[in-house]
Amino acid sequence: MYFYHVVSDKPKQVGQRFLLNEDNPNGVHDRVYAQMSTVEDIYNDPKKYEGVELTHEVDVALRELALEKVRKEKYPQYPSRMAALYVSKTYEEAVRWGEYFARIGRPTYCVAKIKVNGNSYYGDAYKCFDGTISEEENLRLAEIYWRNGQNEDGHEPIIEVLVDGEIEIVEILKEINANI
Repeated sequence: MYFYHVVSDKPKQVGQRFLLNEDNPNGVHDRVYAQMSTVEDIYNDPKKYEGVELTHEVDVALRELALEKVRKEKYPQYPSRMAALYVSKTYEEAVRWGEYFARIGRPTYCVAKIKVNGNSYYGDAYKCFDGTISEEENLRLAEIYWRNGQNEDGHEPIIEVLVDGEIEIVEILKEINANI
């Protein structure tokens, strides 16, 4: 399968190959697990966090842990968000993501064409959510994400494609080199 990927955070070269799977996670995994002590404290004593504004990093950790739990239990055929590459179906879509990443200050190197030998999941980024202090609510929202039905409010989906497995950088299509 061929996709388009915005290379951010770490530069990549044509011909570079890497493996993403549960034994070889991505950067999301590291950022989430750095928040584990806070997440455990929230779930052990949610009353302590009522009315407290959580940091973005904790919000993300609460969401991603709920998403991973539901995926493992009900949708194990899909790539883990913490062990996948986020890609686009089209070059134009990847360019828009690259422009967005550059605008928000994320280190953004280029748009690359990639070859994937693995699994894929076409999700709706609109269904991503900010984690809450309620594990039950986070799990409910995670189920909605993985089930991937129509949006209840009729909002058009924002397609995000997750891929895992063996990945190769085939071609650099557009240099961006922002915030590096």
